[in-house]
Amino acid sequence: MTKRYNNRELSWLEFNSRVLSEAGNTDLPLFERLRFLSIASNNLDEFYMVRVAGVYAQIKEKIKHETIDGLSPKEQLKKIKIKSSELLKKSNYIWSKLKKDLSKQRIFFKSFVEINQDEKSNLLNIFNTNIAPVLTPQAIDPSHPFPFLFNQGHFLLMEMQKKGKKRSIYSIIILPKNLKRFYNVSNIEAVKNYVSLEETVSSYGSNLFPGYEIKNYISARVTRDSDIEVEDEAEDLVVFYEKALKKRKRGRIVRLELRKGSERHLKKFLIKKIKADPDTVDEIEEFVGTYEISQILEQGKKEFYFKKFNSRQVERVNQFNGDYFKAIKSKDMIVHHPYETFDAVIEFLNQAVNDPNVQAIKQTLYRTTLDSPIVKALKIAAENGKSVTAIVEIKARFDEEANISLAKSLERSGVQVVYGFVHLKTHAKSSLVVRLENGVLNKYVHIGTGNYHPINAKIYTDLSLFSADPDYANDIEKFFNFVTGYGDPGELENVILAPRFLRPKLNDLIDNEIENAKSGKPAEIWAKMNSLVDPKIIDRFYLASKHGVKIHLFVRGICCLKPGIKNMSENIYVKSIVGRFLEHSRIYCFANGKEMPSRQNKVFISSADLMPRNLDRRLEIMLPIKNETVHAQVLDQIMMANLKDIKSSWELKDKKYYKILKAGDDVFSAHEYFMKNPSLSGQGKSIIKEEIMNLKI
Repeated sequence: MTKRYNNRELSWLEFNSRVLSEAGNTDLPLFERLRFLSIASNNLDEFYMVRVAGVYAQIKEKIKHETIDGLSPKEQLKKIKIKSSELLKKSNYIWSKLKKDLSKQRIFFKSFVEINQDEKSNLLNIFNTNIAPVLTPQAIDPSHPFPFLFNQGHFLLMEMQKKGKKRSIYSIIILPKNLKRFYNVSNIEAVKNYVSLEETVSSYGSNLFPGYEIKNYISARVTRDSDIEVEDEAEDLVVFYEKALKKRKRGRIVRLELRKGSERHLKKFLIKKIKADPDTVDEIEEFVGTYEISQILEQGKKEFYFKKFNSRQVERVNQFNGDYFKAIKSKDMIVHHPYETFDAVIEFLNQAVNDPNVQAIKQTLYRTTLDSPIVKALKIAAENGKSVTAIVEIKARFDEEANISLAKSLERSGVQVVYGFVHLKTHAKSSLVVRLENGVLNKYVHIGTGNYHPINAKIYTDLSLFSADPDYANDIEKFFNFVTGYGDPGELENVILAPRFLRPKLNDLIDNEIENAKSGKPAEIWAKMNSLVDPKIIDRFYLASKHGVKIHLFVRGICCLKPGIKNMSENIYVKSIVGRFLEHSRIYCFANGKEMPSRQNKVFISSADLMPRNLDRRLEIMLPIKNETVHAQVLDQIMMANLKDIKSSWELKDKKYYKILKAGDDVFSAHEYFMKNPSLSGQGKSIIKEEIMNLKI
């Protein structure tokens, strides 16, 4: 077993290392590199809050369960800490390089002693006006016990001395999250001299303790266990999650970030007071909570950012003068976000809202925003008397609180809100619009690979299929009725649902490729996803490889499959694309006895990654692409571009290590191609396969 799979958590850390590498990529604009540094830091926070917290919990409960690569919880934690330490060193090194590049642009991060007297006056004014009024200085003594530190809480622990006395006391100041992290104190417009919040408070904090001076201090931050386990008896999901979210803030400490070089006795005092394990401590080079560097990202020059990209309008809709219903009814169309505007999804719903012939709207919501135009549209539709149903998945991790508020807001407007199943996340993304046309109710559907999130849709690559095909529509209607009414629709005609039918369908599709390989027919699989973890699917890919099936996998994040191993996976090629946009669409393509790409190949889009949670514990959708133009767009354009990409690609080599393929400015970039070229439905062209044949597996 141990030789067959990569460790899930270590593979994720490898992915975050690739993200972090973009922060060190000098070909990128300066502030985009800063953005990648912030993203990698935020990713690591979430990893600790959920994944590392889970490993700690296994150790605490003395669970002996081994990972798919044969590690006990303690062994896995040890390897995670080693890899995390490597990642931290890499982050510190990249930050040191970034600071040098920032300084060339007259952007500096300075300590108190490095700024001049005028700047100190500016900083004192900022402290007195914008910072001190919201701080609560707290002594630590028998009558003032050490305060509770909330998850992701940033604070200063200070050793203080009364003037004229030798004896030291300790105090703490918790830094509120609503305070800015960096303050520009320069009087020169062309120069930015940033001083951090902790540097400011430590420099003037003695003003909050009259008669005392600060001798030493630690800038620190805690990360706590933030996973939520749904209980069997959780009859009211909203009430359960409202209580659970309060508990999340008080979870076990899984990471303690300290400024590198912190005083040893202060460090020891802190660890004892908060009851943290010494192995949870990470020392950060410059400032803890590196993700907050994003706060200065709006302060740069135009050349510090990617050249502005405006998503294209959907050509098919333009051909019908903006009438989505006519455009969709003419034939299926697929919109490729963010290259084609997410406004297409919004306008489709807005037209449904304002169309007197539309009788009903049904919508899934997994991740979105409270001010989302989709949410507004659903509210208006309900207020206008239409039948509106929203399936709100409140179990979307880290969006639970927002989704509870969203659901209550929808209910106040008359939307019928359903929360789905207790132990199955509704991860499928779909809309159903029922419209009266010539006395007959016709149905229009939208099926997506990503969330209805207008902000994410500008940086995530996803697909939106619009169709009036009765076969799709009838299945989607049954899907909605299943979630809202619990009436099991059984196996549907076209749409494949997880958890009952998706795994068996994928098995059949892979097995068909194996049989074709045995018969001497073309046998090939192209699959694109965020994560590949499921051992049963991986084993089936291995079996297919052994029988000669050529497999190209585009796995952005976690990949537990080991490619290129003789007699097991020598016919499997794996790469990860990390660049300007976050690859998020899930696409599964099978040769079906014909050379790829061709019209006889089977092409599917899905909301599901190949992970046990998606296949066994979530409601997911996968559906076949039937329309010829859409089929060619997904296979001949999108998947072919992923095959051809070199500029942003990392190949999985040596079983678990990734090697970047980038070879020069003139190499093919999938992101740049789609930014410049229209989709097939917008009169674009297929990509020729010739260069793909040069790729060696």
